[in-house]
Amino acid sequence: MRRSVLIAGCGFVGLPLARNFVSSGWETHAITASESSAANLQGEAFRVHAANISERTGLKAFADHSFDVVIHCASSGRGDVSRYAAVFLAGTQNLMAHLDYRRLIFCSSTSVYAQTDGSWVDENSPANSVSETSQVLRKTEDMVLASGGTVTRLAGLYGPGRCVSLQRILEGRAAIQEDGKRVVNSLHQLDAAHALRFLAEAESSGLFNVVDNRPVTEMEWFHYVCERLNKPLPPRGPRDYNRKRGWSSKQVSNKKLRSLAWEPIYPTFKDGLDPLLRGVGT
Repeated sequence: MRRSVLIAGCGFVGLPLARNFVSSGWETHAITASESSAANLQGEAFRVHAANISERTGLKAFADHSFDVVIHCASSGRGDVSRYAAVFLAGTQNLMAHLDYRRLIFCSSTSVYAQTDGSWVDENSPANSVSETSQVLRKTEDMVLASGGTVTRLAGLYGPGRCVSLQRILEGRAAIQEDGKRVVNSLHQLDAAHALRFLAEAESSGLFNVVDNRPVTEMEWFHYVCERLNKPLPPRGPRDYNRKRGWSSKQVSNKKLRSLAWEPIYPTFKDGLDPLLRGVGT
């Protein structure tokens, strides 16, 4: 029988993910938070539903559906801790309570790793971030894992139309924190979608880091991008402790996921950024 998937959140990751499943022959359904967003997606080759997963009654439309896989990749919309609790914790609780499915995949974040010394971390490393938003993610992770589901910790996402540090360079707002040795971990939009479909088809449960193959320092990242754009390096500045998900510096390993034969389309930040940089006027 044709396999079916429901994707909760059809945005930066969810949209290419839905298209990916369609191209692989899955019966694909996607949830958006508003009627207007659903209307904008009516030309897609998958079913689009407007629903609020944070509300107990938001999933009534799926009472007669059964899914092989449900994937929660909705965004908090850069909201605060209350928004995190609504979208991630309450949203996941509602998906688990009100849907008929075989497997659940929840998208979390590598921000739950609070290490600040640039050390390598993997799925067995402590994930004890003190930020309130990351604590919501951890609570949701534990709930999903306890039910036998899959948790993916996605690194910093970028892709067409979304690259925060690049945008700051172009707007003259970028700053290199201290000596530039803070380590950052990246994940291209299409690799996030690729990994989620891979795990759905591999039927692998448990915890997986989803990140490219090569963490880099801020200084290396800015040197490469500024040289490509023929722009000066940004000025030095203090650590940004106001980051919603906390300040950290660590090298996140993807060895566990790659051991299943997954490989990123864009193995390094240079591979992923090059198409974006070619489209930027100098």
